[in-house]
Amino acid sequence: MSNESPLIHTTGHNYGSTQHTSGTSQDDGIIDRRPDVTGFIASNAGMLYIISSQFFFASMNLSVKMLSSLEPPVHAFEVIIVRMGITLICCVIYMIVTGVSDPIIGPRGVRKLLIIRGISGFLGLCGLYLSLQYLSVADATVLTFLTPLTTAIAGCVLLKEGYSVTQAIAGVFSLIGVVLIARPPFLFNSMPAAIPDVYYLPETTPAQRLVAVGASMIGVVGATGAYTSIRAIGKRAHPMHVMTFFSLWCTIMSSLGMVVFNIPVVYPRSWRWALLLLMVGVFGFVAQTLLTLGLQRETVSRGSTGVYIQILFAVVLERLIFGVVPSLLSVLGAVIIMSSALYVVLTKREPTQDSTAHSRA
Repeated sequence: MSNESPLIHTTGHNYGSTQHTSGTSQDDGIIDRRPDVTGFIASNAGMLYIISSQFFFASMNLSVKMLSSLEPPVHAFEVIIVRMGITLICCVIYMIVTGVSDPIIGPRGVRKLLIIRGISGFLGLCGLYLSLQYLSVADATVLTFLTPLTTAIAGCVLLKEGYSVTQAIAGVFSLIGVVLIARPPFLFNSMPAAIPDVYYLPETTPAQRLVAVGASMIGVVGATGAYTSIRAIGKRAHPMHVMTFFSLWCTIMSSLGMVVFNIPVVYPRSWRWALLLLMVGVFGFVAQTLLTLGLQRETVSRGSTGVYIQILFAVVLERLIFGVVPSLLSVLGAVIIMSSALYVVLTKREPTQDSTAHSRA
């Protein structure tokens, strides 16, 4: 009797089917043990997609940071609308042109999961942006990076996926690496010299900080739901279906937020302003595509570890763009994150009878 979750037991379309080659991927439950590059890429395709997506997420966040430094500043809801609006248009056009069935409502059998993915994804974004009002970037970063751990646990409980001790250890070490890079004030109060000046915020009340932490936790829960639902959907929906629902709900909810809270629309006043806003949309679209492709091919416990690479890309990009020289603690944290990610990538999963049967379904 199979102990797989009913969330991933549904027949229907398989949008991830590919022709089999001698270098078989992990989705087929077969481990290619040849030491060639092709075999390595095939057996780690999902993880490599996820790691690649983090470069574009870091690039997008850098664009947002540059955009927020311009005058007048752009509200987070407007940034979400532009980013997700571009993603929505690109997804729908792609599906119509390539003839993907049910481009708007998605395939039968996974529509509820697609809605959950859209709403939870919006909560993840909204929670992060709201927390940044009263938390430092460092504090918000560390809280956000609880997501890979909670996602791994959710995958183990809800989807009946394996979560090995080595993956858990790699996740904990990666989180330690994030802490060393971000150096949140609430952990480094006894070492004020280790906290960058840019991390300090104007004085906030305990009530405001509590609200911000609560919003961040809502964001973590939302992101966990988004990652887990993508894995539950698997290849029963096209990646563009998944992204369409995410971008649609984000656009709708952010638009309503601007109306309810009477937030004015800021229009482009220079070519640089417009270019940065376009970069946010394009980088976000590419990042979301790669992340969706990766999570459809990888278990959430293993794949979520690759998310930690984002902060490593952020450190490198800040050095290249802003000339920020990372401290010794940042370098140490980066080494820990990279080592943990490489360990997870190079550690092969042993195929199981259930996973093999599921991948062939």
